[in-house]
Amino acid sequence: MISILIIGNGNVATHLYKALLNIATVKVLKISSRNITVVPQADISILAVSDNAIAAVSSKIINSFVVHTSGSFPMEALQNETNKGVFYLLQTFSKEKPIDFSKIPICIETTNKENYALLETLAKTLSKNVYAINSEQRKALHVAAVFVNNFTNHLYTIGKDLCKNNQVPFEILQPLIQETAEKIKTLSPEEAQTGPAIRNDQKTIDSHLAMLNPNQQNIYSILTKSIQNGN
Repeated sequence: MISILIIGNGNVATHLYKALLNIATVKVLKISSRNITVVPQADISILAVSDNAIAAVSSKIINSFVVHTSGSFPMEALQNETNKGVFYLLQTFSKEKPIDFSKIPICIETTNKENYALLETLAKTLSKNVYAINSEQRKALHVAAVFVNNFTNHLYTIGKDLCKNNQVPFEILQPLIQETAEKIKTLSPEEAQTGPAIRNDQKTIDSHLAMLNPNQQNIYSILTKSIQNGN
């Protein structure tokens, strides 16, 4: 039985706690970072707090093995005086949206082999996709994730606004969104690229730009040039 302490109340902490509650080989407890003055003992203490709180919260934990869940925060920046590690769940979380942990890539890093084995055991109770990823690799992954998730979602918002302003249901775009995501399972993103930018269809590009507000024009132009330049 592995004892787990989760510290935090955000999306990651909430989903992780619910997932671990269903695993028979794990005993899990969750507390708020505001209650850090009393820290229960645990084999693994998981900090699922904002990046700017990791250093301060970790400095107050005396448990033997402390890990954080951040994509961009280096492992060495944990301020506990014991063993350190990272348990990074490479997924987007919203409290109201259920998620299948078995499909989530879990990136782990530790300061020694014994703790790695323990963290790997925990990760494999949740997911089939467990990776040894160091802090520099994880930082690059986090930037890549911002592009493919956060920025893409913002583009969905722009697309929804354009639909709304022209009395078109946003749902009509959902099959296209789904096919775009499915296509890169068999093709590279470069091979899957379509549209006026890759075709150098300037007439269509100009027509699109004329429909957009200045902020949308700026985004459209930057992405068009990036596609045409191949980067």
